[in-house]
Amino acid sequence: MLGHILRVVFGFVLACLAAGLTLVLFVYTPLELTGLTANVAASRLGEAGILALAAATHVGVFSAPFALAGAAFAEWRSLRGPAYYALLGVAIAAAGFFAQYHSEAAGDLSILNTYALSAFALTGFIGGIIYWLGAGRHAGGRPRQQAATAAAPPDPDTPAAAAEAPKA
Repeated sequence: MLGHILRVVFGFVLACLAAGLTLVLFVYTPLELTGLTANVAASRLGEAGILALAAATHVGVFSAPFALAGAAFAEWRSLRGPAYYALLGVAIAAAGFFAQYHSEAAGDLSILNTYALSAFALTGFIGGIIYWLGAGRHAGGRPRQQAATAAAPPDPDTPAAAAEAPKA
């Protein structure tokens, strides 16, 4: 049980770090970062790293209850497919996007544009896939069929075991 919890926390931290980095790469584009001189690139990469950690913290604070509920459901149902985690990540990011949109003051420039929406959607997708890579692939422990066969060796007296036995 403790192993499951640690795996979920590890996957969540990885997903938050990946989401924070993805958001920052929408501000400092990779093309912009590669075109800098060496001394400017070092300071800009340092800035991007600090911003990525700050964004990862905000992502973690907002998404923790939703991600915990999604991870608990996946562990309970042994959902191991990447599509579930990618869709869950996009749904959490969409909730964050609309929470940000509804908290804006009237008359200000709006976050409601294609660039921001695509940044949030890709961030959720990347976060979901990274969670799947870190923890979701192993949701629910070992598959039930493997666990049952690993727990008990086949009985040689059963017809199925006799059919599989090599003939002399």
